[in-house]
Amino acid sequence: MGEPAMADGNEAKLEAARGWFKEAQYGLMVHWGLYALLGGEWRGRVMPGIGEWAQAYFRISNAEYAALARAFDPVLFDADEWVQIARDAGMRYVVFTSKHHDGFAMFRSKVSAFNVVDATPFGRDVVGELAEACRKHGLRLGLYYSQDLDWSHPDGGGYMRPDDWGGGSSWTNSWDFPDRSRKDFARYFEEKAKPQVEEILTQYGDLALIWFDIGSTLTEDQAFDLYSLVRRHQPGSLVNSRIGGGSRQGTNRRIVCDYTSSGDNEIPTDDKSGMLYESCATLNDS
Repeated sequence: MGEPAMADGNEAKLEAARGWFKEAQYGLMVHWGLYALLGGEWRGRVMPGIGEWAQAYFRISNAEYAALARAFDPVLFDADEWVQIARDAGMRYVVFTSKHHDGFAMFRSKVSAFNVVDATPFGRDVVGELAEACRKHGLRLGLYYSQDLDWSHPDGGGYMRPDDWGGGSSWTNSWDFPDRSRKDFARYFEEKAKPQVEEILTQYGDLALIWFDIGSTLTEDQAFDLYSLVRRHQPGSLVNSRIGGGSRQGTNRRIVCDYTSSGDNEIPTDDKSGMLYESCATLNDS
């Protein structure tokens, strides 16, 4: 199997990260973005389940959805408080959604002005504040990034799947950009995903892991490109198996992930102690 070239000492950093992850056991994943304003409701309708899919469930146009940013002003956000709560609960790390499927970045991005600093009255870099709080309280920070789906971009992924994934939501933005024959995932990948991943890898200090999601549209080459970016900029950061490119099926010829993420709320019944594995389980109904 091929793998990215590793500089001297970087393999040791990766091996140390594997050891830390196996020992850490317990972390907190936080989903937070513009969708939080809706709380799963839109124009008198309530959606079932995962509220971060609200734009796709209700087919909210990008123009209407982007207007929500003008009302996003969470002045009571306190990164220290969040991280202290996690630490008091015995958690060892925090994973935060730097960008979810709606395409809205919770960090300052030069790639797209559709971000919490440039598009909202709040004007603060949430990822940056969490990074500082994690350093202060001795927890490690990991960042979630939706590298496949992006409903704000005309070429965001998911368009090779059926429009309805079962929960009433669409994988791709088929309401603003209905012509799937014109979609070219490579444009989105090169214009937005890769450069934004490089931003989060270089702006916030050492990261514990990068948590990619979905991954159904990425080619093996694209997954390898992202994995190589992580290895280059964050040699001690782990990459989960939802990166795509065949990583979950084991069909890829090159290493593109470091540990296996289960399906949402999937608790294994067999022994996973011989591998790096996590269950991503929710604490509520969303």
